[in-house]
Parts: sequence; structure tokens; C-alpha cells
Amino acid sequence: MLELIDIGKVYRDGRHAVSGMTLRLGPGVLGLLGPNGAGKSSLMRICATVTRPSSGSLLFDGADAVAEPEPLRRALGYLPQDFGVHPQLNAWEFLSYLAAAKGLSARSARARIGELLETVNLTGAARRPLGGYSGGMLRRVGIAQSLLADPRVLVVDEPTAGLDPEERVRFRNLLSDLAADRTVLLSTHIVSDIESVASEIAVMVGGRLVRRGSPTELLREVSGRVWELTIAPEQVPMVRARHVVSRTLRTDTGVRLRVLADGTPSFDARPVEPGLEDVYLAVVGSTGTPGELP
Repeated sequence: MLELIDIGKVYRDGRHAVSGMTLRLGPGVLGLLGPNGAGKSSLMRICATVTRPSSGSLLFDGADAVAEPEPLRRALGYLPQDFGVHPQLNAWEFLSYLAAAKGLSARSARARIGELLETVNLTGAARRPLGGYSGGMLRRVGIAQSLLADPRVLVVDEPTAGLDPEERVRFRNLLSDLAADRTVLLSTHIVSDIESVASEIAVMVGGRLVRRGSPTELLREVSGRVWELTIAPEQVPMVRARHVVSRTLRTDTGVRLRVLADGTPSFDARPVEPGLEDVYLAVVGSTGTPGELP
């Protein structure tokens, strides 16, 4: 169990990155959503014991993980948003170095590294210097290093940045398998990354937790408020000025819009089933903060 109790983080410039954050995490995936600047990365660094909170408590299995961070660090896998590598090393050498730092024996490290390189589809590139890797390949190395010690707690910040669609699906499937008996905290602003894997979703805006619930609970909140309509291109600015538009598609008959509205936005609009992107925009929009979609 990982518990955050009234966590706050204030930086030296006076910026409040996190305010009054309380979360209790058990086995499963908690998807943390929010626009850029919401404080997600600051919260992830606190959970990974990289940054100390300015106030509040971080508990791991009931013990103070701020005063005594080592038990959590031993159980932790962490992928930060800005993951750095040694460009002159190849993937195998880099992961071997990190495995030694985590206390894995040479024999255990060899077996584990081979398994993880296959999992992230890098076996064929394992002996190439990391300096020649693409951004997506480096992200996959980051995913592999976070799993080296078979962690009980996995904290991953924007893990699919730079991955192609096939690799994103591969990673989501991996998370689903891992979450059966692990605590996984996944931070992203890409709603589709958590749609199929998160058992719970938390939305963070302006450093604060503004909503938390299961996907089913959150979808229920916008039931009956999502509409589709097709209009002429010149009418689009008028609809955008009145309503939150979550999707736009040009067709032969006009522009098809997906709109959030409490009532029928036009006589020919039809109600549609909501998705988590609609939930996200509804929650973020209610705070007066612009949301982001992939």
C-alpha cells in the first residue's frame, strides 16, 4: 500500500506544484490525468522519493517513506518523464549497470535483461550504442530499466511518449499483466493510454485532485451530455464558442462534431455514448483550465 496524505509541494519560487493531495493506492493501475502544468510530474517525483514533499505524509506499507525512503526505493520501479542515458553505452551495458546499482547478481541480471529486451522489442538493437537510438527506442529502454528489479510499486511518467501505436499497445498490455499484484501509478495526458488498463482514474488540475473514480463511475457523470452533429464548416467557430468540442471530422456532408452540452446543442444533434476523453474534458473544463487531447 502506498499512501499520500495531504501532500503539498512548494518550490523556492513560491509556485505551489501540489496542494492537499490525498491518495491511497493498492494493487492495480491508477491513471493520473491532467494538462501540462497540473503538477503530475512533481507528484510522481514525490512518490518515487526523488523529491521531498513540503508538507504531508508519504507512507509505504504504513511506514514513513519520507524519513526512511529505502524500503520504498527497494520495491520501486520508476520511469521519469525526462529519462537520461549514457549515449556511449549500448542497451545491454546500460541495463547491466543499472541492475548492478539495484543489487541484482550478475547471473540474475543477464536473465532479466534478456527477458526485458525481448518484452520491449529491443533484442535486435541491444548491442547498438544508445546515442544512435530514436526517441521511441530510448523510451523503451526506460520502460525496461523500470522493471529490472521486478518492482512491487511502479511509477511511470508519460511512458508512451515517442512510441508508435504498436508499441503503445504492447506497453498497455504489459501494464495490464503487471497490475495484477502490483501498485502502478501511470501519469499521462493521453487518455487512450489509460482507457483500457486503469482500474481507477484521478484527474489533477492546478496541483489539486479534482476527481477520482473508476472508469464506469466517471463515465456515468457525463452520461446524456455527449452529442454528435454535422454542420457547415462556417458554423464550427460558433459551436466552439458555445460548447466544448472533443472531436472534429470533415465529411462529404459537412463537419461532424462531438460536443459536450447539458442540453441538445441543435435540433439535429443526436446523443452518443460518452468516452473517457469526454469525461476528461468535462472535468478539466469545469475548472476553467484548458484540457489537452492527443
